[in-house]
Amino acid sequence: MRLLLVRHGQIPSNVAYVLDTAVPGPGLTELGERQAAALPAALADEDIEAVYASTLVRTQLTAAPLAAARGLDVIVRDGIREVSAGELEMLRGDSERGEEYMRIVFASAAGETDLRMPGGESGVEALARYDAVVAEVAGSGAGAVAMVSHGAAIRMWTAARADNVDVAFAAAHPLDNTGVVILEGSPTDGWKALTWAGATVTPTGEGGPTGHRVDETGHPQ
Repeated sequence: MRLLLVRHGQIPSNVAYVLDTAVPGPGLTELGERQAAALPAALADEDIEAVYASTLVRTQLTAAPLAAARGLDVIVRDGIREVSAGELEMLRGDSERGEEYMRIVFASAAGETDLRMPGGESGVEALARYDAVVAEVAGSGAGAVAMVSHGAAIRMWTAARADNVDVAFAAAHPLDNTGVVILEGSPTDGWKALTWAGATVTPTGEGGPTGHRVDETGHPQ
């Protein structure tokens, strides 16, 4: 199957460059609304048969125009929400403690899945819940599915599960708001990333810490 992982549109916390992962979270900025409205045209060539979103408001608002354009309902699943920041919540992503968030995300993607966010979840837990939704999607029989999710979660899961994407690549390649990672495969046969942000919707804006270019230790570049 073809799996399209779409990052949500811009939110105020992205502009402020702070870690904001709690449910239900804020809505979209005016720019974020324009980004969401542009998604149907940006993905017009994709034969999308289902649209999923996380339990955060921003993903559902981003998914709504795409689902409406295809005559579909948005399917909401908690498993594809953002990696919980725990005690790091609402810290600036470029602060000394805030940088710990992406370090743990990418270390978990590299196999150190027992690492846990301070006061939050472990890599094992975050990947398992994401895997469960991907397995549900793959088992639906749909040929192509869009899942509107979050920057760190998409980068972590893709680096951990796609055969041709490693942590160094995911860390070095930003994922702007409404950026899209397209994969092909299945949970049993494995996944291959076909494009990374090749269908990024314009206009783009400040994507915040979970979409920013970093080195493998989580430091901004």
